[in-house]
Amino acid sequence: MTDRLSNTYNQTVGGAKEKIGKAVGNEHMAGHGAAQKAEAHTAQQRTNAETHAKGLGNQVEGAAQKAVGGATNDHSLEARGHGNSALGDVQRSV
Repeated sequence: MTDRLSNTYNQTVGGAKEKIGKAVGNEHMAGHGAAQKAEAHTAQQRTNAETHAKGLGNQVEGAAQKAVGGATNDHSLEARGHGNSALGDVQRSV
C-alpha cells in the first residue's frame, strides 16, 4: 500500500472512530480516533513535502540536462532533460 493511500485510509478510519466514539459517549475511542487521524495527517504532510523536494530535484536536473544537451548538440541528453523537467512539474503539483 502506498504512503498516500495508507495515510488517507488512516485519516478516514481515525475520523470515523472519533465520531462514533463521541456519538456513543466512548471518550477512549474518540481520543484514539482523533490521534490516529492526526498522525495520518502529519504523515501525509511529510509525504507531500518529500514528493515536492524530489520534484524540485528533477526540475533542476532536467534544466541542467537541457542546457548541456543543447550546448553540446546532444539531443538524447536534451530529451532526457525535458522528461526530467516534466516529471518534476508533476511531482511538485501533487
